[in-house]
Amino acid sequence: MTYFEKELAKLKSLMYSNQEQIEMVIGVRNYIDNNYDAALNLDFLSQVRFVSKYHMLRLFKRHYGVTPRQYLIDKRIAASKEQLKKGLSVTETCFAVGFESLGSFSSLFKAKTGKSPSEYQKEQLSRSGLPPES
Repeated sequence: MTYFEKELAKLKSLMYSNQEQIEMVIGVRNYIDNNYDAALNLDFLSQVRFVSKYHMLRLFKRHYGVTPRQYLIDKRIAASKEQLKKGLSVTETCFAVGFESLGSFSSLFKAKTGKSPSEYQKEQLSRSGLPPES
């Protein structure tokens, strides 16, 4: 075994010492990816994976660099961009991707993209030449 391989094995054992923890974090992310449009919170996600919510929060942040809530918001914003590109109204998009409030959706969307949902949609539809859905 070369020096590089030994150092790589040492780093791997330090960072990924518990395979069950890694599988739990990946499972939480996959659950969010597949159910981003549902009402998800830390309590629910921890119950799905049978783990303390605070432990899950720390591990998720360590592995992905964001909290599960931040990841969920980013996932919803990405999905809403796709819906808006397809011509769905802002209100329909808001509820289709799992937001419960049009105001919070608009605020988060603008904070993440720099544009309001309607501005983003107009820009995207003008690029594609599709008329907006009524």
